[in-house]
Amino acid sequence: MAEAVENLKNLVSAIQPLSGEDWQEFAGLWTPFSAKRKEVLTAAGENENFLYFVTEGVQRVYYLDDQNREATLVFTYVPSFGGVLDSMLLRQPSRFYYETLTPSYFLRAPVRDLLLLMDHRPAINSMVRQGVTHSLSGVLQRLVELQCYSSEERFRMLLQRSPHILQLVPHKYLANYLGIDASNFSKLLNRIKI
Repeated sequence: MAEAVENLKNLVSAIQPLSGEDWQEFAGLWTPFSAKRKEVLTAAGENENFLYFVTEGVQRVYYLDDQNREATLVFTYVPSFGGVLDSMLLRQPSRFYYETLTPSYFLRAPVRDLLLLMDHRPAINSMVRQGVTHSLSGVLQRLVELQCYSSEERFRMLLQRSPHILQLVPHKYLANYLGIDASNFSKLLNRIKI
């Protein structure tokens, strides 16, 4: 667990460094947690009760419509935060699912404790807000890519941003994430030099 906490500290410091006292308060929220492959950690209709820090494995946030069509929105993997952020911060039922794609290990913090700490520790509040703002910026960039670029351009941009993702995430989920048919994804994979 010591290595996981150190990795958490490194990620927090990259977002916004905390004082020793603020770090100790923040670090005190986290406990180890594990989940099997294809386990839904948060389902649509449930409140997100935890903020996760990924120490091993790959997960995704996805949407499922009334016709059982999936839209993969976000992948999480080492070292990143995970969970359904809008449900967590708005304290409302999730519209999305948070699911493990592989066996996964985490540190996780109860949302109610995190929100209380944010109310009493301005530096922690600021750090969380910065992290959420970076996440929102990434989502907005992804919307631009989905609406403005061809499937090949989206594929190339993904590889520029996260070249290691082809080894981490099953290709059917990457195809869904990019809004590309799985057979077209395979063709792109074979045609484009990586």
